[in-house]
Amino acid sequence: MEEKKKYPRVIIFTTPSCPHCRSAKQYLRQKGVPFKDVDVARDAAAARDMVRRSGQQGVPVLDIGGKIIVGFDRPKIDRLLGLR
Repeated sequence: MEEKKKYPRVIIFTTPSCPHCRSAKQYLRQKGVPFKDVDVARDAAAARDMVRRSGQQGVPVLDIGGKIIVGFDRPKIDRLLGLR
């Protein structure tokens, strides 16, 4: 039986109109990585939280186990999640 990999907690801050956000979420789903999707267009408190964490207004912002990635940076995502 294949063991389920244990990933750090993943939160992705997105907006509905952002193509990079869609790509990032699709990528995580493809890799079987569970994540919490936070729509900062609808949630002002979440948007402030995202800016506080990342210092950025742009999306997507990924919080992987407390480490911040701004944008859909596949090599960095892979490194933080231990993906190949």
